[in-house]
Amino acid sequence: MSTDLTSEGGTKTAPKRKPRQLSRIARLFTPYRGRLALMLLIIAITSAFTAVSPFLLQRILDEAIPDGNVKLLTWLTAATIAVTLAGAVGGVLQNWIANIVGQRVMHDLRVSVYGHLSRQSLAFFTRTRTGEVQSRINNDIGGVDSVVTNTVGNIVGDGTTLIAAVAAMLLLDWRLALMCLATIPFFIWIARSVGKQRRALRARRQEQLADVTSLIEESMSVSGILLGKTLGRGPAQVERFTSESNRLADLEVNAQLAGRWRFASIQVFFGVIPALVYFAAGLGSASGSTLVSLGTLVAFTTVQVRMFRPLMSLMGVGVQLQTSLALFGRIFGYLDLPVDITEKPEPKTLTGVRGEVRFEDVGFSYAENARTLREVDLTVPPGTTMALVGATGSGKTTLGYLVARLYDATEGRVAIDGVDVRDLSFASLADTVGVVSQETHLFHASIAENLRFAKPEATDGELEAAARAARIHDHIASLPEGYDTIVGERGYRFSGGEKQRLAIARMILRNPPVLVLDEATSALDNRTEQEVQAALDALSSGRTTIAIAHRLSTIRDADQIVVLDKGVVAERGTHDELVALGGRYADLLAQDAIEEWADEAAVTR
Repeated sequence: MSTDLTSEGGTKTAPKRKPRQLSRIARLFTPYRGRLALMLLIIAITSAFTAVSPFLLQRILDEAIPDGNVKLLTWLTAATIAVTLAGAVGGVLQNWIANIVGQRVMHDLRVSVYGHLSRQSLAFFTRTRTGEVQSRINNDIGGVDSVVTNTVGNIVGDGTTLIAAVAAMLLLDWRLALMCLATIPFFIWIARSVGKQRRALRARRQEQLADVTSLIEESMSVSGILLGKTLGRGPAQVERFTSESNRLADLEVNAQLAGRWRFASIQVFFGVIPALVYFAAGLGSASGSTLVSLGTLVAFTTVQVRMFRPLMSLMGVGVQLQTSLALFGRIFGYLDLPVDITEKPEPKTLTGVRGEVRFEDVGFSYAENARTLREVDLTVPPGTTMALVGATGSGKTTLGYLVARLYDATEGRVAIDGVDVRDLSFASLADTVGVVSQETHLFHASIAENLRFAKPEATDGELEAAARAARIHDHIASLPEGYDTIVGERGYRFSGGEKQRLAIARMILRNPPVLVLDEATSALDNRTEQEVQAALDALSSGRTTIAIAHRLSTIRDADQIVVLDKGVVAERGTHDELVALGGRYADLLAQDAIEEWADEAAVTR
């Protein structure tokens, strides 16, 4: 199912939001008003030339041919050809400018959505499917491409052509013009009703497309494929995808066919009306009263056909615009999401960082009436290590992430060198606090590019020094392509320990004075854990370190160990002090020893 970010394009909310959406869509084009003005000028000139063509035809049929005036015929024919060429050139220029403007607007939309989402807190991404985010950026924005690119040009061009055609028809014969124009309100009503129907279908279609995108992202990733194959769920996943794809296909068919019969009726009318004009003129001629001349009649029907083409186009644009409001609603829904972690207007910058971290009466809640942390008062002196231990769900990771401001404390404050982290600029905080977690993320790029993500200007020598400190250089050097080796998506070409050491090398390059280690060795075997722990020790040397520990053997030498129990500090002291206390830490230590013994026994068997 899709997220709770429902589309603004729903049928019930559309009447209230439509004017606001249209004004927001119009503002997207404001930066390009100069180019749009040039395009409008070209459209006006082209439409003026096009409006002249029927009158040239009228004179050819009523004067030049009957009188045998070759000179006049030559000039009128040449003028007709010139007008046609001018219209073709104007059309090319119009489409060129429209596409440039449209693609710039599309670029602005994509960047705006991506930039806004990048400012969201970690909490947003933990509750939102990755596929849903991808669908908004790719499918929704991609879905409005034709509207953004062609709408302005089509509305102005077709509107100008329509006005010119109506004026020409009235000048040629006002009686026949009124007969034709009387049908237009009926056509507009049909277009509006079809647009509403397609808009609702488009909203449902985009939600289903987001579901399909999420399913692909989840099941076709390396992790998803591994899970499906090892649990024998591959056929079931294919069946699930087939079902979701069938629903999408049905919605696509319904969206494409919605209103087709009504539009077909309009096309029938457009074909019938010229015949009725000829019939009316023929009746007048049969009764002995000439309603119009032959040249006027041919010119009128020519203009009439030219009027119907832009009219149909405008109705199509209207339907497309109404349909696209569902997509714009989803796009604007993301742009309107509040950013819960923001930078102050005049943020502070830390200089000469000592690295003291203080938690002052800190409380935190993910939701109302569900406090994860309560009344936490702790101090981590500069250059020392504080280990956080406790049962799963005790609040260890949350407390560590408050230092990096991945979340904001809902009570009290977290301070570095006496400055509230909420008062710091994002850049200063990122330079000050580094995080290494057990979920190592590596890009599908070379080892060097992954390392330089932390420090783009790093030299090859700095990369090698960081890799040596992280105990990973020898392994990299043994690879055929060395630091140019492609790591594969999410680093699946490397073992867990190798990925962790690459992450550590990356953090060594970053060189932050404060470090948060989030259970960085919990998923590793004992031997690999020892190798990674040696790299972590090198990384932690001389830094203020907050180590969130799963295996207590890794934090015995910490300057202080804090035991959290249901979000409250239950115990605090050194390893020896807490063992002597015989409380919660001693229980965790005994449990940890049993787990390690079980792991070793399993390996021995």
